[in-house]
Amino acid sequence: MGLFNIFSREKKEKLEKGLSKTKENVFSKLSRAVAGKSKVDDEVLDNLEEILVSSDVGVDTTLKIIERIENRVSKDKYLGTSELNRILKEEIAELLLENNNEDLTEFTVPESDMPYVILVVGVNGVGKTTTIGKLALQYKLAGKSVLLGAADTFRAAAVDQLVIWSERVDVPIINQGMNADPASVAFDTLKAAVAKGNDVVIIDTAGRLHNKVNLMNELGKIKRVMKKVIPDAPHEILLVLDASTGQNAIEQARQFTAATEVNALALTKLDGTAKGGVVIGISDQFQIPVKYIGIGEQKEDLQIFNRVEFVDSLFS
Repeated sequence: MGLFNIFSREKKEKLEKGLSKTKENVFSKLSRAVAGKSKVDDEVLDNLEEILVSSDVGVDTTLKIIERIENRVSKDKYLGTSELNRILKEEIAELLLENNNEDLTEFTVPESDMPYVILVVGVNGVGKTTTIGKLALQYKLAGKSVLLGAADTFRAAAVDQLVIWSERVDVPIINQGMNADPASVAFDTLKAAVAKGNDVVIIDTAGRLHNKVNLMNELGKIKRVMKKVIPDAPHEILLVLDASTGQNAIEQARQFTAATEVNALALTKLDGTAKGGVVIGISDQFQIPVKYIGIGEQKEDLQIFNRVEFVDSLFS
């Protein structure tokens, strides 16, 4: 079998365990929806629609899924309720695979003479700093040299927490303390990364969304000073969202994508919520790749999001 298959199995088991609350939520309701029914009829579909919406898949995405199942019912004429689980799994997987984004298979970055720069955004409390620490560890385990930048300087706790994570995963950090200019921290971090030849730079930013104009101005300034060091930086703007907040996470995604050029998503706290369906809704609605999911509190509990594996684990 080899080590790769062993690690893959362990990863799959962790994913299934992390999604257990969502699975229990969906399947207990699904069992009640089909009780006493022999075939998929309008009543079953209405109940299924309610289940998906209540699992935070989102109205728009739910309607797409229901339409797909209706087409299957119409085409196949007779579908038993015993087949509903398989059909639902197939249609959700197909819907997610239609997004024009390839699934990652490992923590890697494009080959370049310059560091790969990840700018991390998200409101306070979603697990942003924790995700940065876990991401830094995964890149380090993949053989990349990583440098962190503590540019969330409006909260002392944010700076301190990132310093703790840098020590925990043994990755260096550029830290100018609280109230320092975030753009200055970003600039110095990139200068240091270029000088040291780091492969990856991950920069934390202030977790505020009280004013979209202020957010745009702040992130715009950070990006401008980055480009003075690395012209095409940042290469990735990673938005971190808390899956346990359900529809609130979708609203945050809507606001952040309107305020800045987010091109990657990370969903945290999937292990503590029954609202894991939000991953399906966000992946479908925003057409921005969900790259990472957090499925536990340990420093190793950050996984690359694979759509097929996710749906398979959800319906296993």
